[in-house]
Amino acid sequence: MLTLACQPRPGSPPEGGHFVQRELVHDGRSYRYAVFVPAATEARPLPVVLFLHGSGERGRDGHAQTTAGLGNWIRGQAGSFPALVVFPQVPGNEEWMGANARMALATLDAASSEFNGDPRRTYATGMSMGGYGVWEVALLAPDRFAALVPVCGGVRIPREARPTLFVTAVANEADPYTALATRLEQVPAWIFHGALDDLVPPTDDRRMFEAARAVGADFRYTEYPAGNHNAWDATYSDPAMWDWLFDQRLR
Repeated sequence: MLTLACQPRPGSPPEGGHFVQRELVHDGRSYRYAVFVPAATEARPLPVVLFLHGSGERGRDGHAQTTAGLGNWIRGQAGSFPALVVFPQVPGNEEWMGANARMALATLDAASSEFNGDPRRTYATGMSMGGYGVWEVALLAPDRFAALVPVCGGVRIPREARPTLFVTAVANEADPYTALATRLEQVPAWIFHGALDDLVPPTDDRRMFEAARAVGADFRYTEYPAGNHNAWDATYSDPAMWDWLFDQRLR
């Protein structure tokens, strides 16, 4: 496996929070990704958030994944948001599984190294397809993340029209929810979903939370009673979620 990150030419970085573009060569493929770098006044090392986008932001431009969900919200908070945020991008018609999940972890490594990320305060969040992806990357690297925030995701295929969307590491388990919760029992997670979601129904996340409670995993679950698939705007604008997230640290 070869992983190379293309670095910018030396220069004076902006003082305020800003997005930068990077390129990664991983397993013989080239991927563009984006990184939000907080203001220079934020103490280093920085907390790090890995954000996994949804289906609509797939591509190769390295930018679309910053235009919905967390990236869109951060643009309004650029002067005060305290964390480094890494935005990998899945090519069109692919999922956050296999090589793409490993690529996401590689972008996290590259950005954390370049911008002085804190390995004890590293988190993963994602929406819709990226909610599934949160479980994928966490199961690949269960000791890497201090906490997880999957939004409107799931574990099993949500509907017949999307047969490739599922969490691969537990797909063959008789009870994938219990298997996932058991493997991630020591990783705090806060799951968010809309009760009226007709693209990824909340039934899967409800079952995930019940399984977590049964095995004693440190999972929370919030369901928005009037929310449809877009649970991310409410989640990422919730100060309580960020306070909880940044309180989590690896022991």
